[in-house]
Amino acid sequence: MSIHHHCGTASRRGYVSAMREFAHRHPGWTLIIVLIAAFLLWAIFAPWPPGFTAVFGRKKIFLSALLNGITLGGLYFLVASGFTLIFGLMKNVNLAHGSLYLLGGYIGYEVATATGWWLLSFVAAFIVVGAMGVLLQVLVFRRMEGEDLRQTLVTIGISIVVADLMLWFWGGDFYQILAPDWLSGPIILPLVTAIKSSGEVVYLKYPIVRIVIFLASVAVGIAMWLALNRTRVGMLIRAGVDDRDMLSATGVRIQRVFVLVFAFGAGLAGIAGVVGGTFQSLAPGEDIRFLLASLVVVIVGGMGSIPGAALGALLIGLAEQFGSVYMPTYSVVLTFLIMVVVLAFRPQGLMGGGR
Repeated sequence: MSIHHHCGTASRRGYVSAMREFAHRHPGWTLIIVLIAAFLLWAIFAPWPPGFTAVFGRKKIFLSALLNGITLGGLYFLVASGFTLIFGLMKNVNLAHGSLYLLGGYIGYEVATATGWWLLSFVAAFIVVGAMGVLLQVLVFRRMEGEDLRQTLVTIGISIVVADLMLWFWGGDFYQILAPDWLSGPIILPLVTAIKSSGEVVYLKYPIVRIVIFLASVAVGIAMWLALNRTRVGMLIRAGVDDRDMLSATGVRIQRVFVLVFAFGAGLAGIAGVVGGTFQSLAPGEDIRFLLASLVVVIVGGMGSIPGAALGALLIGLAEQFGSVYMPTYSVVLTFLIMVVVLAFRPQGLMGGGR
């Protein structure tokens, strides 16, 4: 217990010293970041003057885009966190990850429709898609370890086959997973959208299901970070990635560990499919969309970094939503512009290591 407490204290000290070093080396950027943060806090909590509304539109639209971007970032994180485990940590190029997402969504839809239990759909999607991940790791990736090009081509072929099978079975219709009654309807948030002439304050109403799902994604992210950095299994995973032969020589069954990690990463994609089907929809083509989103998130955040995946997912989610509201013609360009800037100035990602 004392060792874990010491590690946590050292980690916090490291983050504080890194922030101080950044502020010392880049005072200009630090000032810009502080000013942007102060402006955002004012824009979120303070009533807008008429001139500000004329430029940026109604405050309700701004707040809705902000919360939609944050919750969409939570969904992207659930998909990309499994992808960063498989691709960033284990160096397995799994371009069928988007198919795992869509398959999990369809399975969740069938289970929720048949049983009426929304929470059961998460369990079913995690188990079924996790089992498919085991098959992929044992039958595909174990046979071509370190062969990135072969892995890429094979998983592209697998994704095409799986997409055609899902199209054959579920057709080209849109599917929506219905949330339970206790998650239906809006919740009033303490965010002021306007003040009426009578002096009455109008607060923002927002769907409770999106907030609950976002909080769940935060809990998943914290649990994953703790598991990778504070447990023996996480130590084995990171050690196996760095030097698999040396770890195997100590008697650790590294292949079994990697199978479990691959199954967990695939299961997370299945859970994300249920989440996406709940507050968006399921349809052919969503697999490609979320595969590309996962690639962008991992590139922006950093290979194998859970905090990096969270930061990248948040940035991409906000860019998509604000772009669709304020720059609908260039919203897609804005997402890839972030990736280009990160690759130009920090190729290892915002929170990636130097490896």
